[in-house]
Amino acid sequence: MDIAVVARNTEVADRFRSHLEDKLSKVEQLAPRAHRIEVEITREQNPRLADQAERVELTVIDRGPTVRAEAAADDRYAALDLATTKLMERLRRSRDRRKNHHRRDAAKAPTSLPDTLPEIVEEEAPSAPTPPTEPGVAVEAQLGDSPVIVRQKLHDATPMTVDQALYEMELVGHPFYLFIDEETKQPCVVYHRHGWTYGIIRLNHEMQPQD
Repeated sequence: MDIAVVARNTEVADRFRSHLEDKLSKVEQLAPRAHRIEVEITREQNPRLADQAERVELTVIDRGPTVRAEAAADDRYAALDLATTKLMERLRRSRDRRKNHHRRDAAKAPTSLPDTLPEIVEEEAPSAPTPPTEPGVAVEAQLGDSPVIVRQKLHDATPMTVDQALYEMELVGHPFYLFIDEETKQPCVVYHRHGWTYGIIRLNHEMQPQD
């Protein structure tokens, strides 16, 4: 499994890199189909945030949902331990969910195949416009003449249900999740509200025909 490490405002020593690879070697046990782990290590320069000076972000790239975890501490090794613990728990949840789906699918499967099978017609996927950036690669740019730095990232969007969007939001550990609703085809955002409740924001957007 490929482990890609990116450092921001810091450098990664060989000793820590070796420790990191040893910690993440257990990922394959819970995600055998994963082919890449992206690691982002950030050093906070603000002295007021000394107790969270070291931040570690882990992202597992799989054929299924992306699983992500991050943590911050005053020590890089401690931040890695916290992030790894979160990651393993989310990977277990993802694995258990796949197992439950497989059991339900097996229970619904017919005991015998029909004499004739329906013909499968493959449809060509609609052509998509060229994206402004490569999917999954973050790009930072300055906003006009101001000192504000905007970080943007392009993600592939597969239509999904609200339930699946909530599930994937929990896997990546974000307070919100942007997706395309499978039923309405609307751009939507699910998010955490106060307490143990969720909210949904939908955009009423209709594609206009092009000349």
